[in-house]
Amino acid sequence: MATNSSPCSSSSTNFLPSSYIKNEKTVLFSRFVVTVPRKSTGVTQIHSRVQGRKCSHIKSSNGHPLNAVSLKDDGKGIPVSEAEKEESTLSITVVGASGDLAKKKIFPALFALFYEDWLPENFTVFGYARTKLNDEELRNMISGTLTCRVNQRENCEDKMDQFLKRCFYHAGQYDSEGDFSELDSKLKEKEAGKVSNRLFYLSIPPNIFVDVVRSVGLRASSLNGWTRVIVEKPFGRDSESSGELTRCLKQYLTEDQIFRIDHYLGKELVENLSVLRFSNLVFEPLWSRDYIRNVQLIFSEDFGTEGRGGYFDNYGIIRDIMQNHLLQILALFAMETPVSLDAEDVRNEKVKVLRSMKPLKLGDVIVGQYKGHSKSGRSHPAYTDDPTVPKGSLTPTFAAAALFINNARWDGVPFLMKAGKALHTRRAEIRVQFRHVPGNLYKRNFGTDLDMATNELVLRVQPDEAIYLRINNKVPGLGMRLDRSDLNLLYSARYPREIPDAYERLLFGCHSRGEKVVYQK
Repeated sequence: MATNSSPCSSSSTNFLPSSYIKNEKTVLFSRFVVTVPRKSTGVTQIHSRVQGRKCSHIKSSNGHPLNAVSLKDDGKGIPVSEAEKEESTLSITVVGASGDLAKKKIFPALFALFYEDWLPENFTVFGYARTKLNDEELRNMISGTLTCRVNQRENCEDKMDQFLKRCFYHAGQYDSEGDFSELDSKLKEKEAGKVSNRLFYLSIPPNIFVDVVRSVGLRASSLNGWTRVIVEKPFGRDSESSGELTRCLKQYLTEDQIFRIDHYLGKELVENLSVLRFSNLVFEPLWSRDYIRNVQLIFSEDFGTEGRGGYFDNYGIIRDIMQNHLLQILALFAMETPVSLDAEDVRNEKVKVLRSMKPLKLGDVIVGQYKGHSKSGRSHPAYTDDPTVPKGSLTPTFAAAALFINNARWDGVPFLMKAGKALHTRRAEIRVQFRHVPGNLYKRNFGTDLDMATNELVLRVQPDEAIYLRINNKVPGLGMRLDRSDLNLLYSARYPREIPDAYERLLFGCHSRGEKVVYQK
């Protein structure tokens, strides 16, 4: 999503001063930045809140203070009566509606929420982009990506038609306050005088985040409800540019209005990680250096950049995958038991983990770049053969790193991160390898390979979500032959219901945060 995060950002890799780290709750991973949420309804919803922030002097086009709604928000939702809820409406604007992310992920996720009755009765969806389209052309464009995958119900086609009738389009420039004023007029027309809650999803490169937020804040914010803006990683290239992006966004929005999301935290198995650990007595006592030998966080894709090299080359595999997706999972895995499931408490424990991490040394990192190869009789080009990749690029497409946490629970336990493109398989998983059994009576039954005798807990995030525990077991028969067996929880077999996409969970969390959900019938 571009090299600089905003018009007022910097590409310098200097660390932020310690005072900034303390105030903004930002933790550094080598040269990269990890922004940890201050508030959320769970691990999937990432946004932050600044206590005691005073009302800004910046006002919208009609003189209404931009953060007046946020000042009413005490973290438990805006207090409204049932009658007021019936008279409210939700307007969702997808900025960058003509892009691949919007077409393939955001609109299908919104349809799935509508299909399952997780959206309020009064809602509209607007697409906003520079591409010249009308309402019908937008509907035709996104209808091809909407699916009736959810339980294959008979009324899916009817629900799709109902959803598309609520979708509208407005073409405009991302830096034009006038175009956003026109969008505001269209939103008001659909809201018809009701209490208007507005959610903006920025499906655009981060170098134009601030332009859009400026226009939204000054020209298209709600007058009598809340206004929220969703931005997705990357939040800059390094600590300084990330700080600049935050500073610029907060010129027009309060922290309560900004939702920074990492869609990987919406994955079902990532959500289940803390449940598995903290609600099962069998695991919590083992969750330490005394029993765990190493933890592996693995992400691999079986395809290359495939025309997206221009974006990827600006970031590389470490910034694109490791310092956000995998590091967030590491923090959730390694954190101490939070005081509560309140997002502030969870965030505090994640920050402690990241602050305890040993600075990464160059000798603990391996990087590489995929070359051309043949697979199943098909030829696959090298990374530098992609026409969108600069010639001679040295941007890594594979990286492995050994990370260490210097605290009492994890001292000496390596956390091994591995991420890469164009590898043999597509998978994302967490592998927990336990230590050998001291004085194992059955050591000789495994020969000299002690690794065969260790237990392993695996959480497969994708594909085919599963949790399985590898144990040692006697093979039936008169002899004493041991075998490794899996105690397997395969989600597709145990839970035949369709697993929601990560974006469905995140979008739902952003529009329903802290409020009583009364939509589902």
